[in-house]
Amino acid sequence: MSEFTGIRYIALLRGINVGGNKIIKMNDLKNCFVEIGFENVVTYIQSGNVIFNSNEENQKRLEIKIEEKLSERFNYQSKIVLLTQSKLSEIIANATKDFGLKPEEYRYDVIFLKEPLTSSEAFSKIKTKENVDFVTPGDGVLYFSRLSSQSSQSQMTKMIGTPIYKLMTIRNWNTSTKLAEL
Repeated sequence: MSEFTGIRYIALLRGINVGGNKIIKMNDLKNCFVEIGFENVVTYIQSGNVIFNSNEENQKRLEIKIEEKLSERFNYQSKIVLLTQSKLSEIIANATKDFGLKPEEYRYDVIFLKEPLTSSEAFSKIKTKENVDFVTPGDGVLYFSRLSSQSSQSQMTKMIGTPIYKLMTIRNWNTSTKLAEL
């Protein structure tokens, strides 16, 4: 990796490499980001996580530029959630104190929200199963945990059919914390 320049960003691509749909090889994804002109580009696992440096300070303009390039290059309607690395670190730090600490009992996910969806709006529309699902709103995210032993009763999968789901991308807690560290 070359010397750090610019802002460290993380692009969370929505809906790629899931269930055999919108398959994008991580090397092709990395090359696309390099072609856009970003530096220190790194991908992490197959779910569409790209870490890179850019001198662009206008995050919305950068998000639109990336979505347009991905849509053109990979022939699909790209949607991403773009965060700075410092914002992701803040999201990790602001999780409830016990979130992520009992992986033998719970499955933990961070639901990243794409503007204009707010955490209060998403929280009000998320259905949960009492004593199985636990959701806490954060700044631009929802922290979602569910009992592993009763995960088949969780309402998490029912979220997929809702209109607001198109403005979300989900990463498990381990992936989220690893992305903050990279």
